[in-house]
Formats: sequence, structure tokens, C-alpha cells
Amino acid sequence: MTDNAKAASAVRRLGVETASWAYANSGTRFKVFGQPGVPRDPYEKIDDAAVVHRLTGAAPTVALHIPWDKVDDYDGLAKHAEAQGVRIGAINSNVFQDDDYKLGSVCHPDPAVRRKATDHLLECIDIMDATGSDTLKLWFADGTNYPGQDSIRARQDRLAEALRETYGRLGGEQRMLLEYKLFEPSFYTTDVPDWGTSYVHCTELGPKAQVVIDTGHHAPGTNIEFIVAFLLRAGKLGGFDFNSRFYADDDLMVGAADPFQLFRIMHEIVDADVLAPEAGIAFMLDQCHNIEPKIPAIIRSVLNVQEMTAKALKVDAAALAEAQRNGDVLGANQVFMDAFYTDVRPWLAQLREEQGLDPDPVGAYHRSGYAEKIAADRVGGQQAGWGA
Repeated sequence: MTDNAKAASAVRRLGVETASWAYANSGTRFKVFGQPGVPRDPYEKIDDAAVVHRLTGAAPTVALHIPWDKVDDYDGLAKHAEAQGVRIGAINSNVFQDDDYKLGSVCHPDPAVRRKATDHLLECIDIMDATGSDTLKLWFADGTNYPGQDSIRARQDRLAEALRETYGRLGGEQRMLLEYKLFEPSFYTTDVPDWGTSYVHCTELGPKAQVVIDTGHHAPGTNIEFIVAFLLRAGKLGGFDFNSRFYADDDLMVGAADPFQLFRIMHEIVDADVLAPEAGIAFMLDQCHNIEPKIPAIIRSVLNVQEMTAKALKVDAAALAEAQRNGDVLGANQVFMDAFYTDVRPWLAQLREEQGLDPDPVGAYHRSGYAEKIAADRVGGQQAGWGA
């Protein structure tokens, strides 16, 4: 198989997981901006996710968020997804929304609150069992605002205890991904503030616990591809929440702020030969489409990941390795930059046509009439979470 054929095969197999909440109304802390045609329930969120997959051929799974996507029949929800041509992906827990969690959830000083939070994590594994999901994704808003507010060490002990119990409930083919975030909503300490904290907890737990990298959850100037490379080497990279940031956790469309960063990240994935689905790296979107139309924005995000992956596959690995061996700093950089500046869009359009897809997925969506149909059919769509 030629290098071009290998790259084509890799792109065709790339799967980007979309998030159910991204299809619903969302906003800033000041305002939730409603849009016509947004989903009214998890079934309609899955319908929209299926449209993205049909048009791109690259979004086969949709992540759920509990309780935002709570239903009475999770097996029925999974069957609905299958009928639409997609599958249920990661199950995301929510232990930040209730009043009880003002001082934390699994790290809270009150054992009763910690019990409530851990029970929710176990409930999410029950939902995994019912839907066929193999991934539990955890993010904790836990932290403190003031020095002396709580014991930093004790909070880590409480976190470890909850994670151990949750880990012990996982089935044989299931795993948990532990996300981290530098700050917000707590501003003095965050209980899982960085990849190192997540890595240590996951290492203590065992092989079914891995780190998930949200690309917006770092201090300015952080070299995210270094984190990717380190975790890949350690066997602890479970996946990504892809988005873009200019200032903090902006949750903008992936590749919007710094497409070169996305390229550099995907180069590490390609270089480590873990792009294929069986490698177990989850490429998930975690974005808030507050002012742009939801479905076209998500399609655009999927295409952005596809395009930067295709560029990464265009890196001349042999030439790059030779330049690196020879200490040819400029030559190595030129190989790298030549791939980044390659316009892969015509090549990807051709691949889509070969798959029986429209070469222009965004244009195909606008021509499909789906936006007009859901705007007419759906009245009173739901917001993603707690509102503003």
C-alpha cells in the first residue's frame, strides 16, 4: 500500500465523537441564546448527531451527559442511536450542579455529600451498562477559593477514595477518563488542576483509568503536544476534549484559535501510530456553540480535526527522522512546516466522493433542508444544562 493509500485509509477510519450538549441551547454566564430547531430531548440530540455523521462519515458516536440526557429507558435510547446510524459514546457525569456541591462533590468535607456524588458516578456506570458505552468521563469542579478553607491533602485523599470505589465498579471492557482543569469555578485550589494530578491518580488506580486532555484547560503557552507525547509514552492517554481557547476555557470550535496547535497534537498521534480506533484514543468534541448555528458548527469542527489529521499524515516521516538524526534543525522544521502548509481540502473532498459522500458537508447540510425542518417541527428546545 502506498503512503497516500495508507493516509486515505487512516482518514476514512478516523472517528470524532460529538457531544449531545453541543446540539442544545447554550450561552455565557450572562445569557443563554436560544436558536430555532434545537433538540427538546436526548433522542433529538442523537438525531442531530446522526446528521453530522451521515454528512461527514467521521462522527460515529455521541457522548451523553447525565442528568442532562436522563431518560427512563437507556436501552431504548441506545437502540434509537443504532437505528440512526450512530452509537452512544462516553457517559459524562455531573457533580457540579446541585446546591450540595457548593463546597465540592467527592472532595467535600461532609461525608454525606461525598456519598451522594460517588453514588452518581456509580449510576453513570449503570447507564454505561445499559447503553453499551465503554467510557466513563469524569470532571470535578471541586476546589477552594481561599487559603485555609479546607485541607488540600485531605481533599486529595477524599478524591482518591471516590475514584477507587468508582474504578472498582467498572466492567472488564470499561474504562474511566479523568479530566483536569487549571481553574474555575474555584480560584485558589482546584482538586484536579493539571495533567500530572490526573496522571498520578490514574496510575494509582490501574490500567482502566486514563487521562483525558481538554485542549482549553491549560495555562497560556502550555505545550499541549508535550503532554500528549508524555502520556502516550506512559500508556495513559485516553482521549481528548477538542476545543479552542483565546483566553481561558472558551470552548470555541476546535482549530479556530490555533490550527497549528491542533496539527502538532495530531502529529504526535500519527507519529505514535495510535490514530486507528483500536488504539483506544477518544477524539471527542467539547464545545459551546453559543452564537453560531449548532449543526454546521459541529460539522465544521469535525472537518477541522479531519484536515489537521490529514496534514499530520502528510509529514514525510523518513525525511523528518533523517533530519533529526543529523541534527538538521532547519531541515526538520521545514519537513514539518511543508506538511502543515499542504492544502489537503481537495484531497479530502475526493475521499468523500469515493465514500459516496458530498465533497462539501457544510454545503450539503444547508442544501438538505434539515435546518428548516427542525425549526418548523421543534418548538421550545432545551438548553444544555443549568442556564444563565
